[in-house]
Amino acid sequence: MANADAKAATPKVVERPLSPHLQIYRPMLTMMMSIVHRVTGGALYFGTLLLAAWLIAAAAGPHAFDVVNAIYGSFLGRLVLFGYTWALIHHMLGGIRHLIWDSGRGFEPAEREWLARANIIGSIALTIVLWIIGYIVR
Repeated sequence: MANADAKAATPKVVERPLSPHLQIYRPMLTMMMSIVHRVTGGALYFGTLLLAAWLIAAAAGPHAFDVVNAIYGSFLGRLVLFGYTWALIHHMLGGIRHLIWDSGRGFEPAEREWLARANIIGSIALTIVLWIIGYIVR
């Protein structure tokens, strides 16, 4: 009788399936785009800090503004600003892609792939065009 009471008091272990992970799933373009969308969102946070630093330097006076412009005008500074521009455009296009999905469209496999490819190609092309226009105007 004591043995039966001990079995009743012990909780029964339920076997559950393991969560799928990257060893199970084959990486898909839309899956990678979701990850990149999150990464660009984080990058935009730090890029906005750079924008705030530039505006604060502009308000602080000509010397501070010249220092920040020299940093941002260096090769490394321009590379960071180029990356920030790409992250901004890529994140914006990803938001438009999600807006299309929110309308109930674009869920077919071919449409999802097309939207993901358009997001990648569009963000790269728009970034390059924007920087070319910036250099022409400058």
